[in-house]
Amino acid sequence: MGQLLGSPARPFQQSVRTASSVSRGGRGVSGKMFFVTGAKSAGGASSGGGATRSIYQKFRDVDLLDKKTVTALKAGEDRAILLGLAMVIASIMMYFVLGITILRSYASSVWTEESVCIVVNSTITADVNCSYSCGSDCWRGSKYPCLQVYVSVNTTGRLSRLSHNEESWDSNFECFYVPKCQKDTAAMHHMIVNISERLKPHQQVPCYYDPSDQQESALLTRLYGHSAVFYSLFWPSCMLTGGTAIIFMVKLTQYLSIMCEQVVKIKR
Repeated sequence: MGQLLGSPARPFQQSVRTASSVSRGGRGVSGKMFFVTGAKSAGGASSGGGATRSIYQKFRDVDLLDKKTVTALKAGEDRAILLGLAMVIASIMMYFVLGITILRSYASSVWTEESVCIVVNSTITADVNCSYSCGSDCWRGSKYPCLQVYVSVNTTGRLSRLSHNEESWDSNFECFYVPKCQKDTAAMHHMIVNISERLKPHQQVPCYYDPSDQQESALLTRLYGHSAVFYSLFWPSCMLTGGTAIIFMVKLTQYLSIMCEQVVKIKR
């Protein structure tokens, strides 16, 4: 009986042992598969997080680039506005300086009409005393010959004393030309003689006279005429126009950018 019962028990025990070993092996295999799958899933999660971070970094870089671009554009606009304001202020200051110098002399001048004068007489009279600088707080005397020129104005027909320009008339209205005083009197005398030879009698020269007859003298040239005023005001006007145009263009660009942003927000 023991042999008979023992023979079938051994296969049963072996089958149980085999089942337990299989179950244990299955557990080991399942454990190994779990770790491999977990590692793969963790790796996949980490790779997905890295991709998300890379996309976020790209957007952040673009955002930072846009902010830097906007900052650079704003700084450029500020500099352009400052340049335009500086040009406008400089032109206004130039207008002020010209207003108290050239424009004032032009407005106060009485020799406004242009005509043709005929030289009647050109003679050198007595010498005129003058002084020149020989250093700091040092002045010495010299002499220059006085050239008197009388002309007949065709428009009015009157006889007038001719002067070279306003400065010569202010220095000495009796002499046609007042040279710069210097030590060499022979050089000044030679200069006046050459001018006298050029202004020969019966020669026609352009001149300016006073139409109101308040001033008897006539001028050969004007320091502050129409052309002088035009050229003196040309560059300040260009500077004022340029500065105003720069400010206007910057403000127009800012206004258009704001309008574009509003349109984009409305579309969104």
